[in-house]
Amino acid sequence: MNHDYILLTSESVTEGHPDKMCDMISDALLDAYLAGDPSSHVAVETMASEGIVFIAGEVSSKTQVDVEGVARKVILDIGYDSVEKGMDGNTCKIMTNIVLQSPDIAQGVIQEDGQIGAGDQGMMYGYACDETEDFMPLSIDLAHKLTQRLTKVRKDGTLPYLYPDGKSQITVACDRAGNVVGVTDIVISAQHSPDVDIRKLRADIEEHVINAVVPEELVLPTYLKIHINPTGRFVVGGPEGDVGLTGRKIIVDTYGGIARHGGGAFSGKDPTKVDRSAAYMARYAAKNIIAAGLCRKCEVNLAYAIGVAQPVSIKIDTFGTEEVPIQVIEEAVREAFDFSVAGIIRGLSLTKVTYKPVAAYGHFGRPELDLPWEKLDKKSDLQVCVIKILADAIYKKCKLK
Repeated sequence: MNHDYILLTSESVTEGHPDKMCDMISDALLDAYLAGDPSSHVAVETMASEGIVFIAGEVSSKTQVDVEGVARKVILDIGYDSVEKGMDGNTCKIMTNIVLQSPDIAQGVIQEDGQIGAGDQGMMYGYACDETEDFMPLSIDLAHKLTQRLTKVRKDGTLPYLYPDGKSQITVACDRAGNVVGVTDIVISAQHSPDVDIRKLRADIEEHVINAVVPEELVLPTYLKIHINPTGRFVVGGPEGDVGLTGRKIIVDTYGGIARHGGGAFSGKDPTKVDRSAAYMARYAAKNIIAAGLCRKCEVNLAYAIGVAQPVSIKIDTFGTEEVPIQVIEEAVREAFDFSVAGIIRGLSLTKVTYKPVAAYGHFGRPELDLPWEKLDKKSDLQVCVIKILADAIYKKCKLK
């Protein structure tokens, strides 16, 4: 590889990956609670192992949810309907331990003056760039599209011998200025029936998955290496092959390692948990900053204290790509966005979102889902704010003279 290139790698996993199955169960339960009571406070974790699913957490809600029924539906919808595939949603054992939210936390979240305090402390990051149409880094964008395609050809019968578990990984080369040059490495690992020949599987996946997703113009043919089921066999998968746990794929959920992550997981948490809601708001701000033409790369960092409504800090990094001074961008962002917990929930209508679809294949980008934090409706507001701030600065300078 040319030493003038920088290599960046991102991975994705299918909905049948055991960790992702757990994320989907946790978010399906959140959806069920919010559908019955939008004021529900939910923090639910799921763990899956061979033949068993364990669901635990804290919930305060006016509605009742058939926890076992919701979990079984998710498992079966993914395609785990036999032990041979890694789990049978009809017969697996499901254990639950869901209790009320701690009153010590609750008193800090819903306050006497009607304010909503953050459900926990922490820092959250949002990122956007101009590499793709959905303002996501190319490596994670392609990685997600590969796993989505892997699931599609399994479910529509194109490759009927595939089972639910699977992974993808994409490496892209960038020049020293940060511009994408092309794709250098593609890795696909797909769970499959024991009856399929590995040569057929590799040929089919290259034809029906890779070639259908990765545009030829993005490939660096001199350097391209493709690895499909590199161990040669992937029959044992799902919870039979590996324990699954909610929140264990946080880099897959966000930006594929291209941007920073505060550490908090998303799935199973209602919007008062800023691990989730503030990360969505930070992405919303970053994406609109890029769309407004203020920079080419943007990372928004928010931090909160438990029980406090407003963030304790807001920081923006444009990685040297800004078109106006960074201080101007920060001031415009503070004017255009309401980063209070209640403001985020209200502004993004987070009690009305269906969360299960974002539990797999990424929480950001996803144009097919029309997510509120992916809208570009603050673009004009930011541009107006920037013009006003710059005009005020010029006026003050002239007045001083």
